[in-house]
Amino acid sequence: MDNNNDNQIENANEIENENQIENANENQNEMKNLEKKITKNLIKDYSNLLKGNSFKDFSIFVENKSNPFEIKVHKSILSSRSPFFNESLRQESLSISLNQFNKKEMESILSYIYYGNISFENQENLIQLLEISIYFKLNLLKEIIQKKISNSINYSNFFQFLFQNRNLNSNEIELKCFELINQNFSQIQNNENLFNLTKEEIIKFIQFKQEKKEIFQFDFFQFLNNWIEKRNKRLKLKKYEQKMNAKKRLFHSFFSLFDKDSISKQNFDKLKQFDFFLPNSFLVDIQTQVIQDNQKENKQMKKEIEDKWKKENQQMKIEIEDKWKKEIEKMKPIFDKYEKKMKDIKKNFPQFSDSEIVKDIEYVKKLKEWINDNDFFSKMKKGFSAKRDGFDCKKWHSKCDNKGKTLVIIKTKDNFIFGGFTQVGFRGNYDNYIHDSNAFIFSLRNDKGDRTPENFSIKQGQESYALVDNSNLGPIFGYGRRDLNLNYNLQPGHSDFGSSYNLPNGINYGTNEAKSYLAGSYDKWVVDEVESYFI
Repeated sequence: MDNNNDNQIENANEIENENQIENANENQNEMKNLEKKITKNLIKDYSNLLKGNSFKDFSIFVENKSNPFEIKVHKSILSSRSPFFNESLRQESLSISLNQFNKKEMESILSYIYYGNISFENQENLIQLLEISIYFKLNLLKEIIQKKISNSINYSNFFQFLFQNRNLNSNEIELKCFELINQNFSQIQNNENLFNLTKEEIIKFIQFKQEKKEIFQFDFFQFLNNWIEKRNKRLKLKKYEQKMNAKKRLFHSFFSLFDKDSISKQNFDKLKQFDFFLPNSFLVDIQTQVIQDNQKENKQMKKEIEDKWKKENQQMKIEIEDKWKKEIEKMKPIFDKYEKKMKDIKKNFPQFSDSEIVKDIEYVKKLKEWINDNDFFSKMKKGFSAKRDGFDCKKWHSKCDNKGKTLVIIKTKDNFIFGGFTQVGFRGNYDNYIHDSNAFIFSLRNDKGDRTPENFSIKQGQESYALVDNSNLGPIFGYGRRDLNLNYNLQPGHSDFGSSYNLPNGINYGTNEAKSYLAGSYDKWVVDEVESYFI
């Protein structure tokens, strides 16, 4: 009897527990449905808030300055959802102009800001959407678009995305493109796009393969050789000795990255045809590895290799030293003249005594004449040097913003010297134009056609676009495509000379002669030093 009662009680407890679990699951499902409903209603409410006109207290103008399109928005929503708007809307203002965007782009980004919706119907505008998400500092959207782009990259378009990514620096996009290059290298090794890779991209690709612990096949080394040949042609090196030295330097920079384990004996044997260009240490290490793999007497072989290179290096050293002795003798009068000029500069113009650029007294005199402000010229000091402080626009802005009158001097690797002067200076804002009716651009050294130093004033009517204030870029002079523009790493953006500043007589805006006047080319020049002077 007692057993029957116990069984009945136990069965009743089991039924009660099952009912409790079932009720708990039902409650949990109800809560999830309510949460979904709340989210759905919230999205709907914010969508209606954007579409309607209630409580809108701010205007965004887009498309163009002459006939802008107005979009009414809520200042509080924008500032809470976007760091860009949070920073931009702190000022007591009722509107903002974003003329670089059109109506469709702005409406698309606003739909994301308000209720998290973004359209990916057009695959071609993914890069543009990524640029916009970066501009408005929408990090989650940026991650979503990067993932979307990465998934859309394939064999037919990876070069396009790789080159577009140069201004975006997305590691995810770059790695996906490298993966496709790696998978299809034998099919694309003669593709012209492959030869448009930069030195930095090739270095990253080598590091990418090494991290995957892959063996480099000989076709890759043939590509390096061909890439260097094409690069030297673009540099238009005329002398055979120049070509050989340039090629050797590039081979050294690439091969210093290779791990000896990433090159097989078979590939190494083929590489011997490039032995003149390869680093001695690389050849020694790889050859030693080959000897060990083949179980030969590596000590003797290594000694023979080291003796060979020691002898050849000694002979090369003697030849170079003899050559330089002769060259130094030839250059002595020039050095003496240069030393005299430097003494004159240190004595009469101490502000340029440590300049890496201004080393000619005539340049100093021209700058003094153009600036025409003895008080500023005598008191100014070098406040920034790229070689000393770093090739970084953030460091440039930290030292050069809000200094008032500022002199910027640039020297390229090809010894073009030019720059600009502003009476009002830079302020470190984001993409604002600065009015300066007294700003000018100048050229101190331009060996094309034996041109003499000359300065170029701002065009009438362009005074409001004399400078561009952008904390993400270096110093910029001029409107539109910019007369003079340095990028984030103080390297050339381009020089569309004549956009806002007067050109030399006889040169027309938009021609190659105008674009290459300051630096020798539109955007292929390389900055060697940037100096800024102010009080």
